[in-house]
Amino acid sequence: MKNSDIKNLSEGDLQNKLAESVAHYVKLRLAHKISPVENPIQIRDLRRTIARLKTAIANQQ
Repeated sequence: MKNSDIKNLSEGDLQNKLAESVAHYVKLRLAHKISPVENPIQIRDLRRTIARLKTAIANQQ
C-alpha cells in the first residue's frame, strides 16, 4: 500500500486496514516458518505497510 493511498483513508479505515495487515502478517510469518513462502518479499512489504499505517494513525492524532 502506497503513502498516497494511506493519506486518503479515514481514521476508522486506517484502524481496520492495520488490523487486517497485522493478521495477514502473522499468518504469513507462520506459514513461512512451516514451509518457505513463494515470495518472501511479501513479509517485508507487509511489515513496511504496517509501519506506514501506524505512522499515519499517529499523525492524525
